[in-house]
Amino acid sequence: MARRIFKRIFTLWVGTLLYLNPLQAQKEVLEKIIGEVEAFELYDRNEFPLGRYLPEVYKKDADFASEQLAKLESVETDDLSETELISLELLKFSLQNRVDEYNFGLYLNPIQADQGFHLSLNYRIRPIRDYESAKHYLNALNDMPRFAEEHFQVLRMALERKVSQPKAIFEGYESTYKQHITKNVAENAFYGPFMDLPSSFTPAQKDSILNAAKVAIEASVVPTFKRIKEFFESEYLPRTRNTFGISATPGGAELYQNRVNFYTTTDTYTANDIHEIGLKEVARIRSEMEGIIKSVDFKGSFADFLRFLRTDPQFYVTDGEELLKEARNIAKQIDAQLPAYFSTLPRKPYGVIKVPDALAPKYTGGRYSGSRSPTEPGYYLVNTYKLDSRPLYVLPSLTLHEAVPGHHLQGSLNQELSDSIPQFRRDMYLSAFGEGWALYTEFLGDEMGMYKTPYEKFGKLTYEMWRATRLVVDTGIHAKGWTKQQVLDFMKDNTALSLHEINTETDRYIAWPGQALSYKMGELKIRELRTKAEAELGPKFNIREFHEVILGQGTVTLPILERRVNDYIKREKA
Repeated sequence: MARRIFKRIFTLWVGTLLYLNPLQAQKEVLEKIIGEVEAFELYDRNEFPLGRYLPEVYKKDADFASEQLAKLESVETDDLSETELISLELLKFSLQNRVDEYNFGLYLNPIQADQGFHLSLNYRIRPIRDYESAKHYLNALNDMPRFAEEHFQVLRMALERKVSQPKAIFEGYESTYKQHITKNVAENAFYGPFMDLPSSFTPAQKDSILNAAKVAIEASVVPTFKRIKEFFESEYLPRTRNTFGISATPGGAELYQNRVNFYTTTDTYTANDIHEIGLKEVARIRSEMEGIIKSVDFKGSFADFLRFLRTDPQFYVTDGEELLKEARNIAKQIDAQLPAYFSTLPRKPYGVIKVPDALAPKYTGGRYSGSRSPTEPGYYLVNTYKLDSRPLYVLPSLTLHEAVPGHHLQGSLNQELSDSIPQFRRDMYLSAFGEGWALYTEFLGDEMGMYKTPYEKFGKLTYEMWRATRLVVDTGIHAKGWTKQQVLDFMKDNTALSLHEINTETDRYIAWPGQALSYKMGELKIRELRTKAEAELGPKFNIREFHEVILGQGTVTLPILERRVNDYIKREKA
């Protein structure tokens, strides 16, 4: 009897091992590949503090990505957990994009109207926390000459291949570099962090750091920006292309469809599909805007109302600190509402600061700047440049989008998922998800009662209209041959954005094909999924649970998000 029982148990044990080992093997293969991807280093970060940007470096990255994609094909998915399956899908998506970016030569244009390799250096201007961070900052400053020369090489390649950025986006571009060419070290923005060193520094450390800082500014920073000025004005800008959309470049039409797929995280849509979706959204939002115009008894046309919003002093402040104060006040009001809509809130705090002067002229109205460090806060940057183009009626929408519950909340929660997802996913950002979520939170702001006047409600609609017009103008520029004037006119006729913002935004769409599609396409999908969940669950629908489903696995593609919501609906209905 005992022998028969033992035999049955042994048989079950062996069977279990035979069942589990292949399953365990699949998980281990996936974990090994993820580990290899996360450990892969293109260069020695100590030797190259600002990174490496030579063509051979991009090729090395693409070759590595291709090798890992081939390995991932052997991983069977049937027995993976949800988290593991999502990790597999996201890793494939990310690696394929690295291959595509190299094959399409996207690394050849490391500059845009409001972004670029030299502008990225401004984000390193942050308070010095300790002696170690001071040394890291100094290393970055001293790496600037090499950093710039490597970018000059790829920009020259873009000129040779006739795929440079269009000349049309570079009006006033000197404002992005000339302010760093200073005669006095103390006047240079990169010296700023050294003027307020922590009290923990010993006198000897302070003297050492300050002397090294002066040398870095005089020997590295200023000469680098002089060289940048010379390169742009004498070599690059005169030879940039006179065409407009990316489809006018060799292989541009195929490149644009690839970017449409990447920025919508799906291969469902053509450029024409998205153009038509955009036109329908513009018509819908326009109708709602006209309803608000009637509600305030405005006498005049739609264009007259937009002119009124752009010019009436009641909608503007004359002091940058006043604009920051208004933004901080709105942020505090939103903070108080969050527990009613979210069961999980980020531990990381955020601050509201102005856009650095060096960036402000070509910058958008506001943006979020996060930090991967768990000890550093995120920052909601508000542009205080040209205050007559920064209306107060859009400030609630801007704050919801850039701070909470938009980018700061979503990005911080993504990082704070900690060991529940791999590091590459905590670092991942997909515009369709991140920007789609941030635009959805502007819609959510209406439920939260954040739009207190008809003008702020109109501001919310004008921000939504802004994202809807992007679907039309981005595809218009890059697939339908639109001119810059067509874009400017379409946005001027349909949004309440200031003319300055319309100009800076248009330059951005020209220089960054496809990215502008992600906001509205992502938001439409999230709202569609919420509407479906509300309709199918009825009184069982819970907004906090829904948001947990949306954010609970961090950044994902829209197809993965749809699957998660469908699974949530099935669970709740069971």
